[in-house]
Amino acid sequence: MEEYIRSFLKETSTLLEALPSKEIAKALNILQAVYERDGRIYICGNGGSLALASHWVGDFNKTVFSRRLDEDTRRFQAIRLPTTEVELSAWANDVGFDMVFAGPLQNYLRDHDCLIVISSSGNSPNIIKAAELAKKHSIPVIGLSGFDGGKLNEIADVKIIVKTEGERYDLVESVHGAILHLITKYFQDYFDNLSS
Repeated sequence: MEEYIRSFLKETSTLLEALPSKEIAKALNILQAVYERDGRIYICGNGGSLALASHWVGDFNKTVFSRRLDEDTRRFQAIRLPTTEVELSAWANDVGFDMVFAGPLQNYLRDHDCLIVISSSGNSPNIIKAAELAKKHSIPVIGLSGFDGGKLNEIADVKIIVKTEGERYDLVESVHGAILHLITKYFQDYFDNLSS
């Protein structure tokens, strides 16, 4: 059993070390520009990736400025697509599941925004439609994918790929969670240092 545990941890550690730090830095620069222009950050994903997106929005919106809540400071605006399960089921039932992200995004999208899409395969049709919509409006797309990056790797402006052999969703989603925590921690430290 301990050997199994060590093996999983080693696989995860190897993938973390292989992450494209330049692409992650590009993502941070895009998010900084969105903040400076008072834009919004939209994020979406399916299944476990939707759970990661939901968690990140709650964590990011609360944590980045958590040490300065009393200050009248402009904050990030991170929004999960769709914003509610009601909206998700309405788009899926009335229009089609391939529009559950692009439909809401079309309602909200404006200049100076950006889109983060999470897809382990990089090939989910609803993720691709959202990314294509953002690109059509010249909105930068930050792609978190796995395996070989899929079609998302061709579309995204930022390509953060967790390269694995086979369909190792467990590893890809674990590393995607770490990347999202890194983004939150980076901006928390960045703004804390500005105010000190």
